[in-house]
Amino acid sequence: MESTGRYLRRERELRRVSLEELAQTTRIPLKMLVSIEDDRFDKLPGEVFARGFLRSYAQALGIDSEDVLAVYGQGRRALVVNPAPITAITPPERGKRFGIAIALVVLLILFTLALSIVLRPRQRDTAIELSFNSCPLEPSSPMQSSFAPSITESRTASSRS
Repeated sequence: MESTGRYLRRERELRRVSLEELAQTTRIPLKMLVSIEDDRFDKLPGEVFARGFLRSYAQALGIDSEDVLAVYGQGRRALVVNPAPITAITPPERGKRFGIAIALVVLLILFTLALSIVLRPRQRDTAIELSFNSCPLEPSSPMQSSFAPSITESRTASSRS
């Protein structure tokens, strides 16, 4: 029985399609196509990618992709290795959590400090007093108020009497 890679290479050469043309058509890297034709499926990124690459390769050549995948599956059954079971799941390191907590506290302190500097009212040398004693009673303009008697009028009236 012919291997999957040899079968695909033979079909490609019968149709006179170069690997570069096939790489452009299928958008599969040239290195991966060479690995497929050499039956080095362990060089491919994973089983799912291998099946997808084979399907694209077969469709680009006009071959039934299900037949190619069936031949590939028969050849791979003997090579399938079950992964080793996970013995124990280790909890995340405590030191890493502690470091993140310290970093967050330091950032919070720096943020509070920066905010207090930005929002702090500006200091003045003299306090602002709002009282009526600091305001002059008489207007400084030449116009006199018609309601309040002027000082000069009251003096003249007292000196006349």
